[in-house]
Amino acid sequence: MAALPIGTHFPPTTKPLRYPAAVALHEPRRRRPAVDAAGAVRRIAVFRALKLGDLLCSVPVLRALRKAHPHAHVTLIGLPESEAFARRFAHYVDDWIDFPGTPELPEQSPRGGLPAFFALARARRFDLALQLHGSGERTNGIVRLLGAKRTCGFHPNGCDVDDFVRWPDDGHEIDRLLRLVDHLGIERQGRALEFPIGDEERRNWRRLAQRHSLDPARLVLVHPGASLPSRRWPLERFADLADRLALRGWQIAITGSADEADLAASMRRAMRTPAANLCGATGLGELGAAIDESRLLVCNDTGVSHVAAGLGARSVVVACGSEIRRWRPLDRSLHPMLAADVPCRPCHEAVCPHPGHPCASAIDVDSVFELVLHQLAVSERGVAEPLRWLRSA
Repeated sequence: MAALPIGTHFPPTTKPLRYPAAVALHEPRRRRPAVDAAGAVRRIAVFRALKLGDLLCSVPVLRALRKAHPHAHVTLIGLPESEAFARRFAHYVDDWIDFPGTPELPEQSPRGGLPAFFALARARRFDLALQLHGSGERTNGIVRLLGAKRTCGFHPNGCDVDDFVRWPDDGHEIDRLLRLVDHLGIERQGRALEFPIGDEERRNWRRLAQRHSLDPARLVLVHPGASLPSRRWPLERFADLADRLALRGWQIAITGSADEADLAASMRRAMRTPAANLCGATGLGELGAAIDESRLLVCNDTGVSHVAAGLGARSVVVACGSEIRRWRPLDRSLHPMLAADVPCRPCHEAVCPHPGHPCASAIDVDSVFELVLHQLAVSERGVAEPLRWLRSA
C-alpha cells in the first residue's frame, strides 16, 4: 500500500474530602452562576492532564485567555511533567497543580491523594475552571469537583449539559479546543503554536554541538522515538534513511529523551555511517534549540513534531497509527507528513496487534528520502515547487 503525504507543586492539605463514586463523575449538574464581568475573573484553572504534544496544542487557548484576562492568575492542572511546560509558558501560566490521576484516565497510573488534591483546588476558590481534556466523558466530573464559580468545557455527543460545548467529532485538535474560547466570548489570538527557548538553553545546545563537531548548516536531526510502539516507524528504516543522507554529506544526530536511549543505540548500531547520538544529552529546551538551529527534523508523529511547529523549523513527520487530521502540523509545506491509508487508523493500541505493523511498514524509505531531500532543498533555496504528490495531499 503506497504511502501518502498526507507547578509549582503546592504542599497538600490534610483537610479530608470525600471522593464520590465514579458514576458521580459523569452525572450532569446544574450550571453554576457565571462570572459577570471580565474584571471579576481573577483565578482560572485549566485542566489538561496530557503529554507534551497535547499541551502544546492548548497554547492558542492559553494565549487567548491571557489576552482576555491579563491580570488573572492561571493555574494549569496536569501530569507531573506538565510543571516544566507551565514554567516554559510562564507568560500564560502562573502556576501548576499536580493531578494524581484516576483509574479512568490512562495517561498515568493513579498515585493516590485525590481528597487532598480536591481540597487544595477548592481552597483556591477559582472563578473559572476549564476542562480542556477531550470530550469530557471521563473528566467533566473531575473539573466540577474543583469547586469553581463557573465550570466550562466539552461534553460528548448525546449529553446535554449547560455551559459546555459539544465535542467536535472531527477537525484539528487546535480548532477543537478553540471552540471553547468562542463559547466564552473571548477573541481568538490565532492558531499558531509557540515554543519559547531560554538563552541558557541555546548556549547549552551550542556547547553540545561544538563537542560533537556538528555544523547546524548541514545537520539533520533524526528522532526515532514515540511514547507508544504503535506510533514508531521501524528503526532500521530510520537508520537506512540516515545512511542515505550521510552519504550525501549531511551530518546526522539522533535525538530523544533519556528513556529512549535503547532506541537510539539500536538505530546507531544499524547505521553504516557516522552519527552523533544525543539521546538523553539534551533537556527539552536544548532539544528545541537544536531543532531551531539545524536544517531539518525527521520524526514520528509525536510531541517533538509540535515543538518544531512551535518554532517554525522544518520537519518531515512519519505518522504511524495517529489520527492525521487531528494531530498533523497546521503548516503542511513546512511540516509535511507521510502516512499510509489503512483501515485500522486511527489506532487505539499501544502495540500494533496486526502482523507486520501495516501502517508503518507501508511507508517506504524511498518516499521519506524523497521528501527529506525536497525539504532540504527548500531550506537552502527558500522556495521550491512542491512535490507532485504533496500538492494533492
